[in-house]
Amino acid sequence: MQLRKYWDDRPLQLIMVLAILFRLLASVFAKGWGMFDDHYLVIESAQSWVDGHDYNNWMPWTPGNTGPTGHNLFYPAINFIILYVMKFLHIVNPQMKMFIIRFILAAWSLITVYFGYRITETLGGKKPARLAGLLLAVFWFMPWMSVRNLVEMVCVPFVILGFWFIFRPGSKNKPMLSWFIAGLFLGLATDIRLQTVFFPMGLGIWLLFSGKFKPLFSFAAGSLLTFALVEGGMDMIIWGKPFTEIYNYTLGCFIERNDYITLPWYDYFLVLGGMLIPPVSIFLFWGFIRKWKQYFMIFLPVLLFFAFHSWVPNKQERFIIPLIPLFIIIGSIGWIEFKEKSAYWALHTLLLRYCWIFFWVLNTIVLLVFTFTYSKRPMAESMTYLSKYPDIKYMTVIDAENNPEMFPKFYLGQWPVMFNERNGDRSLDSILIYSLKKGNESAPRFVLFTGDKAISPMVIKARHYLPFLVYETTIEPGFIDKLMHRLNPINRNKAVYIYRNVQFIPIKK
Repeated sequence: MQLRKYWDDRPLQLIMVLAILFRLLASVFAKGWGMFDDHYLVIESAQSWVDGHDYNNWMPWTPGNTGPTGHNLFYPAINFIILYVMKFLHIVNPQMKMFIIRFILAAWSLITVYFGYRITETLGGKKPARLAGLLLAVFWFMPWMSVRNLVEMVCVPFVILGFWFIFRPGSKNKPMLSWFIAGLFLGLATDIRLQTVFFPMGLGIWLLFSGKFKPLFSFAAGSLLTFALVEGGMDMIIWGKPFTEIYNYTLGCFIERNDYITLPWYDYFLVLGGMLIPPVSIFLFWGFIRKWKQYFMIFLPVLLFFAFHSWVPNKQERFIIPLIPLFIIIGSIGWIEFKEKSAYWALHTLLLRYCWIFFWVLNTIVLLVFTFTYSKRPMAESMTYLSKYPDIKYMTVIDAENNPEMFPKFYLGQWPVMFNERNGDRSLDSILIYSLKKGNESAPRFVLFTGDKAISPMVIKARHYLPFLVYETTIEPGFIDKLMHRLNPINRNKAVYIYRNVQFIPIKK
């Protein structure tokens, strides 16, 4: 009874407590990373710069660099600063570094929850705000995704802050300033994730056709200022000319648009429908569509963002994350308004109750599982295990399917040559012949075998080249890693079998 009263009187405080609790749990337990990009492009690269290396050969002064690679350097640069400060403070344990970064990301994501609630309350009142805030706080994927280093997630608070300064109480008293600040934040969002440019673009189109030319000028000035300073400024410092990384990224997106995961145009309808859990996802869809005219200044940016990603053949679920909070905000307003006026739902309150019970039971189960999920555990723990061995100059990975993963040197704390990364042909023979082409001194100190099947044939074959290999240990994937691999083999979460070359490291530590 007391909790119900508190929910009625102070919903935002309760929502923030839940958001903080689950994000704190995710900071502690949701180790590892989710996709390739949220580690190798933003953590591995940043730590290599701190250590005086250039893991991805992105910098023009790195031997082997052939020019701009089309990667956004703003977010890796932020991580570089964070990791450099940790080095200054003598924080050297990789797992501790990642906990601190996850904690920072968790705190950053609270902006989305708080101001998502406030925007919804300003536009639609307390009832839809409670729904939107609760969903933003404890949707099953939110805490886990909040501590990932994905640019699609990190840019979201900037997007929400931009819209908050447009809608916040008192914004109409100083419209030019409000639009300018909104532009600053949306420009920063674009600096993190280029595709979020469709949000300021949609707002700009709305302002133009609404005849609001002064706010349009102010908004454009803010957006272009932060975008030009960050993107143009960084490229000018590194490459001597502005926007060269953006140019190469955009060019690559069009040239290589069919080289990745290509899916049909309607795929993101299915992703949103499933990810937001039916029937609640259907409620939100209906609510969002119903309010398209009233909140066209939000509807249009979301529509442009969604349409672009639906048009591009390369589709991955994470690409549409930036639109989800805005979709939830307007969807919650539209659904609550519709439900309260609907004669059908007035006569079927029990059905509606069962719909929400189903949603919250399923959401809670998956929320608890993912909040405590250590993703990519075998690769992270393998490198953590080997970090106790100093001066590992060479090592390699052999996979049963001739498709070895890149292993994270960040957790190793060293930057050895990984022969499976250097050689085009990734077959066992080719990798080992390549590793020995400079003589015996370049032999791998450790060989990591990965696969679902028995590795004995691979080990026997490898010993023809490296006769002094001995078994060290096995790192098993976690439950979710195994489940994801079973559901979709593209998630190559396999056990890792570590073998040590006793010719160079005779004693096990």
